[in-house]
Amino acid sequence: MANISERIAEVQYRIEQACLRAGRLREEVQVIAVTKYVDAEITKQVLDAGCFHIGESRVQQAVPKWNQLGDKGIWHFIGHLQRNKAKEIVGRFEYLHALESLQLAAELDKRCANLDSKIKCFIQVNVSGEKTKFGISPVELNDFARSMANFSHIELAGLMTMAPNTPNREEVRPVFRELRRLQKELQRQHIAVPHLSMGMSQDFEIAIEEGATFVRLGSILVGTSS
Repeated sequence: MANISERIAEVQYRIEQACLRAGRLREEVQVIAVTKYVDAEITKQVLDAGCFHIGESRVQQAVPKWNQLGDKGIWHFIGHLQRNKAKEIVGRFEYLHALESLQLAAELDKRCANLDSKIKCFIQVNVSGEKTKFGISPVELNDFARSMANFSHIELAGLMTMAPNTPNREEVRPVFRELRRLQKELQRQHIAVPHLSMGMSQDFEIAIEEGATFVRLGSILVGTSS
């Protein structure tokens, strides 16, 4: 517990410093503790230490954890989601960070309607254009975002992206900056996309400097194995 508390304190300090550099309020940034590689006991320690946003990306591991701890935090599904798994996260996860197809949106909307619930979704945008990454292209974003009005049980939370994994952290800055530009472009058209989910353990400070409101932190916060 002490180790996790110390990690959280160190991360909080680094976030505060990044916010200072960017002229932002610390309250503008939420930390999602990515617990996909750790067990339910470690996840409980994270929650007990005051980190209430929990990120999971594998349905088969996430659902048992949610069954044990679901009422203790706010749960985010941050990984690629197949349509046939949508029923597993609806009613459990408040947020989905990887909406990338209208077919998935339709399935989520249908499942939510059956439960009379809603789900908050981030549109995943493949800003870097890497073939190994999921997400729609920036040129598709405008039409895709407008189409969300057709789904009454989906609340558009914002945009999400993943930057390239590179040892030169400054190479990721243009990716985060572009997602922020895309957000502003949609907002000028009165499409509400209030949040930016971007930045992970290796680059979260740059993401915050470029406007991130949710950062997804795994190894730096909770480690990589149980």
